[in-house]
Amino acid sequence: MSATNSVVAVYDSHEDAERAVKALQQAGIDMKSLSIAGRGMHTDEHVIGYYNAGDRMKYWGKVGAFWGGFWGLLFGSALFAIPGIGPVLVAGPLVSWIVAGLEGAVVVGGVSALGAGLVSIGIPNDSVITYETALKTDKFLLIVHGAPDAVYGARFILDGSGTGNYCVHSQPMLTS
Repeated sequence: MSATNSVVAVYDSHEDAERAVKALQQAGIDMKSLSIAGRGMHTDEHVIGYYNAGDRMKYWGKVGAFWGGFWGLLFGSALFAIPGIGPVLVAGPLVSWIVAGLEGAVVVGGVSALGAGLVSIGIPNDSVITYETALKTDKFLLIVHGAPDAVYGARFILDGSGTGNYCVHSQPMLTS
C-alpha cells in the first residue's frame, strides 16, 4: 500500500478559503482529494447530523452561497453538531472519515468525531486540537489528502494562496 500525506491550511475567511480552492482547481489538483470544514453560521435548528454523498445539500445562512458551491464541487457534504465546537459544515472526503468514526464509535485520545476523522488519515492529536480550536474561532480548514507528490504540489499552491498557516502531515508507507 502506498503512503498518503495531507496538507491542512487554516483560513480566516470563507473568501480566502474559496480563493485557495479555485487556485487548486486551476492547477489541476483532483477535487476528490479536497475537503473543507467550517462552523455553521445558522444555528436556529438543533441538527444532530446530516450527510449526503450524492447531489447537493442546501444550506442557508451568512455564507450559504459559499457552501452551496462546495456541495456541488467537492465529493460529499455534511452538517454535524460536534460537542465543544458546534455545528460544522464539511465537504469532501473528510465527511466519510467522520462518518466512519461515528459508525465505528471511534474515540481517539478524547478527540471529537472530527478529530477521529483527521487522526485516521495520519494527522497527529496535537495538530487535531489546533484545527478544532481554529474551527471554534470561526476559521476554515482546507485539507488536501493524497499521494505525497500531489500533496507536495498542493502545498506550494496553498503557500501562495494567502495563508501562512498550513502544515504538511506525512503518513508512513504501509507494507503488506
